[in-house]
Amino acid sequence: MSLSAPRGGLVDVVEDWTTAPVLESEVPFSGLIFNVRRDRVDLGDGGVVVRDYVQHPGAVAVVALQPFDGVDHVLLIRQYRHASRGHVWELPAGLLDVSGEPHWQAAARELAEEVDLVAGQWDVLIDELASAGAFPEPVRIFLARDLRDVSGEHRHERRAEELTIRPLWVPLDDAHEAALAARISNSAALIGVLAAQAARAEGWATLRPKDAPWPAWEAQRAGGESSPRGS
Repeated sequence: MSLSAPRGGLVDVVEDWTTAPVLESEVPFSGLIFNVRRDRVDLGDGGVVVRDYVQHPGAVAVVALQPFDGVDHVLLIRQYRHASRGHVWELPAGLLDVSGEPHWQAAARELAEEVDLVAGQWDVLIDELASAGAFPEPVRIFLARDLRDVSGEHRHERRAEELTIRPLWVPLDDAHEAALAARISNSAALIGVLAAQAARAEGWATLRPKDAPWPAWEAQRAGGESSPRGS
């Protein structure tokens, strides 16, 4: 099947966001941020199967890019993550937990709250799913440029893990090298840094508008709302 598989090109690499029929659905665990859902799914020729997966509201992350002395720098933050048992390098990021808030505005809010920055230019850099089979958290990564500091009186009061945030401006080339050297493990940071390096090499021609369609996020929302037995 592998070597004899069809060959294609860019035009063929398109994801199909249609769901298989869900016969039954329940939520065996409901948490503070995410739920675990169990579905009986009709796969047609593949039969009826039971699948557990995490429902998550989705998130945004920000590659904040600023030139210093003519060199593009990206802002990384190191933060304690108890589930991972370590202080890891990340991008400014947060949940899509405000109903009706445009995605880029959620990213702007997180940028201001976590690192006291405001951006004058926003673009979509890349989209990702944390783990399509079990933890399909949709994450949109934005590129933020034309940066300025948030004024003192409007700065966010940080608490809990946010108090441990250590910001660090790193040349994009160095961040790219660190990612390849396994010095960064957070998926959004890895993808954001690698995508920024690649997009810059293309003269930023691959960037999309800040309000570009996001089919993966829409599919997650539709799946949660249309399940037979509620949420």
